[in-house]
Amino acid sequence: MTRNELIAALPKAELHIHIEGTFEPELMFEIARRNGVKIPYANVDEVRAAYDFHNLQSFLDIYYAGAAVLLYERDFYDLTRAYLLRCREDNVTHTEIFFDPQTHTARGVAFETVLNGIERACREAQEKWGISSCLIMCFLRHLSEESAFETLAQALPFRDKITAVGLDSSEVGHPPAKFKRVFAKAREHGFLAVAHAGEEGPPQYVYEALDLLKVTRIDHGVRSAEDDALMHRLVELQIPLTVCPLSNLKLKVVNDLSRHNLRHMLQRGVLVTVNSDDPAYFGGYVNQNFIELAEALDLSNDDIRILCKNSFKASFISDAEKKAWYRHIDETV
Repeated sequence: MTRNELIAALPKAELHIHIEGTFEPELMFEIARRNGVKIPYANVDEVRAAYDFHNLQSFLDIYYAGAAVLLYERDFYDLTRAYLLRCREDNVTHTEIFFDPQTHTARGVAFETVLNGIERACREAQEKWGISSCLIMCFLRHLSEESAFETLAQALPFRDKITAVGLDSSEVGHPPAKFKRVFAKAREHGFLAVAHAGEEGPPQYVYEALDLLKVTRIDHGVRSAEDDALMHRLVELQIPLTVCPLSNLKLKVVNDLSRHNLRHMLQRGVLVTVNSDDPAYFGGYVNQNFIELAEALDLSNDDIRILCKNSFKASFISDAEKKAWYRHIDETV
């Protein structure tokens, strides 16, 4: 079995995926027409041409413009179902999906509309294809603490449908400390906690996410490698990093995948995982991230198996489910 064949054959979990970032241009235009919403692009090619980002903010500007066409429960269902079909193609058997309520409630879309569309597609994927999932509600860090508290309050009636809270959007200038009280309140209500840190922001942001937000998983975290004490802590406590290679390349976090530090972190014993982040914008879903990273870093088949096991180890599924997937990975030859 070739390396790429192994990547395709192995089951994997995806732990860093923004559902709004799976919005392929074709579906964006279809929903825009259906809803009578004008978007600032004449055709699919113009949208793809606009995907020439130079940093996180330039990406987010286009990301939010695309999300503006999502208005009804059917739209969020269609968006999520399209992603879950890609999971089926890539042998992603479990996914933990980020969604950004504030992106939509600020436009007058009800929280319930967003959640119900996403959750219905996830429920159907479990029933039809055996793909399990859970939802992670993210606070937009460029908005206020007050706005985050309002979003948390909106989520409480649907507590049983949301596993964790997260923190995303523009990292630089918006440290995790800004949301310490919101995360404390969320944890009181039983939510698990994760946060984006150490993508464009410094290692200090990773420390804040761990010490102030009390997260159990760091999203991105690649700049942790700049701080040896932090790396030691990540290894000792086996705190997962949900790394997104093609995202890092597209947003200029790294200039070349061959210079990505994932293999270095893997060799040091950091619990790193491979994810696609915003695949419609960054050029590839999970398997494509594995393929291009494996080629650039010359990853071995053993490395790939470890990364797939890590994806389940870092997930929120039960220990029994994790062990079953480990066996499945070991038995795939």
